[in-house]
Amino acid sequence: MTILNFGSKHAEKAPKTGEVSAMIEGFSIEVMPRTAAKVEDFRAILPQGTRVYIAHIDGTPIEDMLATAARLHAEGFDVMPHFPARSIPDKATLEDWIKRYQDAADIRQALLLGGGIATPRGELDSSIQLIETGLFDKYGFTDLHIAGHPEGNKDIDRDGGSAIVDEALKFKQDYAARTDARMAIATQFAFDADAVIAWAERIADMGITLPIHAGIAGPAKLQTLIQFALSCGVGPSIGVLQKRARDITKLLVPYEPTDVVAGLAAHKAKNPDSLISRLHVFPLGGIKTAANWMAENGGPAVRAAAG
Repeated sequence: MTILNFGSKHAEKAPKTGEVSAMIEGFSIEVMPRTAAKVEDFRAILPQGTRVYIAHIDGTPIEDMLATAARLHAEGFDVMPHFPARSIPDKATLEDWIKRYQDAADIRQALLLGGGIATPRGELDSSIQLIETGLFDKYGFTDLHIAGHPEGNKDIDRDGGSAIVDEALKFKQDYAARTDARMAIATQFAFDADAVIAWAERIADMGITLPIHAGIAGPAKLQTLIQFALSCGVGPSIGVLQKRARDITKLLVPYEPTDVVAGLAAHKAKNPDSLISRLHVFPLGGIKTAANWMAENGGPAVRAAAG
C-alpha cells in the first residue's frame, strides 16, 4: 500500500504501512436501516465483531431500527444504536425502546446525542438529559458513546465558539468517572487530520480523558461529500474538498480518505497517549465501498460469510 499526497503538519513524512494498519484496526462503521437492507450479508464485508452503529434518522420507525439491530446481532456484530434525544418524546418512550432493543438484540451499547432536528418532540433535548434519566445505568449498558464536533457545532454554540459544547463534555467526563460504563467520543466526519488533532489536544488540556473515535468519510463522489458536509455542518476542513474540486484532474475521481487516515495514523504513532484511539467510518459512498477500502488499506481480514 502506498500513501500519497500526505499533508498533515503533524508528521514530517508519510506514515509506515504498519501505522496505518494500527489506526484502522478496530474501526467502527455507521449504517441506517435502509442502507443496511442493501447489504446481503455483513459478514462478507466486515471483520467479525466490528461495532456497527445504527443511525436513527428522525422519522425512522423504531421497528426498522429493531429489525436492523436484530439482524446485525445475529450476524455476530457489536450493535450500537443511536438514541437521538429530540426524537424521543419522553422518558417512558426511551425506556420502552431500551427494553425492546434488549429483547431483540441484547443491546448494551448506545450512542447518545441530541439529534438532528431543531425542535424536540417532547421533554428530551440533549444527551445529558438522556444520561440523567438513569435508564442506561438501570438496564446495564456497558458502553455509552457521545458525539464530538472537532470543527464546532453551530446548532449548539451559535456564536461559532465552543463554550456550551465544552461544558457538556466536562459533564460527561464527570459522569464517566462515576459509572462502570465505558465511554468514548465518536466525532462528526472531517477531511483534515490537523483539525481533529488540534481539537483532541485542546480537550485533553481541558481535562478530558475519554478516547476519541475519529469520524472519517468513506470513499464517495466529491459532489456527494460536499452535499453531506454542508448539511452536517462540517467546518474548516470542507476546504479540503473545495480545493480538490478546483483541480480538474481530481474532480471526477472519487474521494478516498487516504490523507486524513495517514495524518491521524502518523500523529498516533508519534503521540501514543493521544486521545485519538480509532476510526469511525461514515460510508457516504456506500457501505461495501467503505468496508472494502478499509480492508484494502491495512484493515483486519474479513472472514467468508456463513454459507
